[in-house]
Amino acid sequence: MTTANCTEIIAQSGIQFGTSGARGLNDGFTAQVCQAFMVAMIAQLKPRYGFSGVVVGMDNRPSSPKIAQYCVSALHALGVTVQFAGVLPTPALALCAQRSKRAAVMVTGSHIPFDRNGLKFYHPYGEIDKADEAAIVACQAVPSPINIQPLPDPDHKISAPYLSRMLDVFPADLCVGKTIGVYQHTSAGRDLYVAVLEALGAKVICLGRSSEFVPIDTEAVSEQDKSLALQWTREHHLDLLFSTDGDGDRPMIADHSGHWLRGDILGLLCAKALDIEALSVPLNCNTSLELCGEFKQVRRTRIGSPYVIEQLIHLADIYPTVAGFEANGGFLLGTDIMINGKVIERLPTRDALLPLLAILYLVKQRGTTLAQLTRQYAMRYTASDRLQGVTRASSDSLLATLQTQPQRLADVLKCDCVPSVASTLDGVRFLLDDDCVVHLRQSGNAPELRCYTEASSQQQAGELVRTLLGALAQQLSTPAPGS
Repeated sequence: MTTANCTEIIAQSGIQFGTSGARGLNDGFTAQVCQAFMVAMIAQLKPRYGFSGVVVGMDNRPSSPKIAQYCVSALHALGVTVQFAGVLPTPALALCAQRSKRAAVMVTGSHIPFDRNGLKFYHPYGEIDKADEAAIVACQAVPSPINIQPLPDPDHKISAPYLSRMLDVFPADLCVGKTIGVYQHTSAGRDLYVAVLEALGAKVICLGRSSEFVPIDTEAVSEQDKSLALQWTREHHLDLLFSTDGDGDRPMIADHSGHWLRGDILGLLCAKALDIEALSVPLNCNTSLELCGEFKQVRRTRIGSPYVIEQLIHLADIYPTVAGFEANGGFLLGTDIMINGKVIERLPTRDALLPLLAILYLVKQRGTTLAQLTRQYAMRYTASDRLQGVTRASSDSLLATLQTQPQRLADVLKCDCVPSVASTLDGVRFLLDDDCVVHLRQSGNAPELRCYTEASSQQQAGELVRTLLGALAQQLSTPAPGS
């Protein structure tokens, strides 16, 4: 019989909270560790939020059913009412928790590598914050041994409110006359998206469905996925190509030319379509948000949805319509809004489907194309990629060196002037002499060094990423992106 408390069990597992949820290696999510998380969630969060039960969902990763089984068994052992949703998008699970006044646990590693997974936690008012995370990992309760029970049959009706939230608001002819490709891979919402688009009149072409898990990263789109988008749009004469990451909370949208749009530009267009007044966005989002002059306030945060949500709450006390988004494209609605004379209720967690439909709505309203809208609002251009297999210790050492010796960055990028440090709020953000931006930080979800750039052209932004990560890969003895 174990005498270790939740804090000790979680710490020994190596699983940590990152930018969104607890993440770690698959092997770290043992029955005891999952139980410790469930015990801590109930002990620390139920008194604060008063939820009546817990709904559990998962993505399509091979490790997810076993982790979900451990979580459900642990919750049953605590006497908690549990509903199992099966595979569904994270925002659909969050909406279910919000409407039913329950908590939710999503088993998902989102976009991170195949050998990892994670847990996302929700209370009835949205995604948990950093204070909640700290409370969970500080829980001193000692779990008792439990019997692992088989997973119950999933209740597929749990996704219905998520679909009706869109279908009840947007015009029934929104997509009439459009051919839309859905890159399905192993996205948790791959069948739901087809159903929604067909219900709104689109001709849908299903593409790239896979039985082997595909870890799509919407901030570092692979060369293969770039080629597939070009191929599919030409082959099927697509007006638009849509996909998401593994758990369906980050969108990927390509226009009719087959070029994937940056997530922060998708967020900007979605905010315009919804008449949003104030935005909460991370540091690495495109400064076109400020330059376009169409929002009353743009509040910048550290990278990670909990930080964005924290500022959403403050902004909602000031402005009637508030939203947030991240450079990965995930859109968070901080207030109820009106579309077509009908209300879309707030959902303060990342969503991939709302940006798609809102942008289609804006295209239809303006009588234009997605490519034309992008050219209108993209005044600056961003790019991003990452080096995988970089430990936090290596990242910390590298960033400390570059911060104190920025001449090294100038040498790599062949700058005439030494870059200045613009921010250390999250990693180190450098301003170059031509107003370009280079931002380096350690991922909060995986052993990866992330690089974000901003420039006056897409080519320049991309070249900055490739040059810098290529040089850093040699220093860190890490394979460069695409190698």
